[in-house]
Amino acid sequence: MLFVHSAPRALCPHIEWAAGRALERAVNFSWADQPVLKGAQRTEFYWEGPVGTGAKIASALRGWEHLRFEVTEDASAGGDGGRWMHTPDLGIFFAQTDTVGNVVIPEDRLRYAMEIAGSNALELHRELRLALGQAWDDELEAFRHASSDSQVVWLHKVG
Repeated sequence: MLFVHSAPRALCPHIEWAAGRALERAVNFSWADQPVLKGAQRTEFYWEGPVGTGAKIASALRGWEHLRFEVTEDASAGGDGGRWMHTPDLGIFFAQTDTVGNVVIPEDRLRYAMEIAGSNALELHRELRLALGQAWDDELEAFRHASSDSQVVWLHKVG
């Protein structure tokens, strides 16, 4: 799946062109208003392709300043799955996924987290959150919920 969580209206045709180029075919998305960010658009697009297509799509879209997106590629008999998340503030994040979509943290990354943290449990927690892409999930969560058909209710907004 390709989830474009927020994009300026003027960027939408360029996103379609870039995704189509990665998929090696023309695509047309159904765009909708993104209620979390005034003037932004959102879309979801199911794609199929050979292993590595998710990386091509993410590479084609990364770097655009005001774009928030996620690309998921399911695991197959020929390879692991993947998940790419991008936000304007954080840039791109990639994680390998297993057959049910869980993020897989490689052994070397876990060893690095333990080495950096030493006996500091809070530092280990920080390193593991980084390895899981928690900051990207946190930033994208409001945009994900806004994509449902229900209204967005801002409980934390004051004034």
